[in-house]
Amino acid sequence: MNLNKAMIIGNLTRDPEMRTTPSGQNVTSFSVATSFSWTDSAGQQQKKTEFHNIIAWRKLAEICAQYLKKGSKVYAEGRLQTTDWTGQDGVKKYRTEIVLENMIMLDKAGNTSGDNNFTPRTPANNQINEELPIINADEEEEIRVENIPF
Repeated sequence: MNLNKAMIIGNLTRDPEMRTTPSGQNVTSFSVATSFSWTDSAGQQQKKTEFHNIIAWRKLAEICAQYLKKGSKVYAEGRLQTTDWTGQDGVKKYRTEIVLENMIMLDKAGNTSGDNNFTPRTPANNQINEELPIINADEEEEIRVENIPF
């Protein structure tokens, strides 16, 4: 049995970029930052940020491109995939990304003010009023083993 699963909660570092493959499939790429905080042996608060490359395909790609933007908080779930290529300098390069299988918007797309209206990113910029579930996830809160329900 094998398992290849990645689950992260973080903020987009840039607006999603959607492209269409020659075969007509939509693919969207974006990056999500996650942070980890701890206290070192000297009692100083430390923080490390990781950056995750994410790609979404087909309908999920369209949804990500339309509703997500830089700064959006998302839950992203998918599988890890590493691609390699040889650069122009002849050096082999690698890129590991999460191939998105599930995504949950944790704040209102295009809106950080807290009200229930948001504006999707569409060419016509049509106004859509929709309520999304709000999940309060405190970035600084440490996850403890005793708080895990299983």
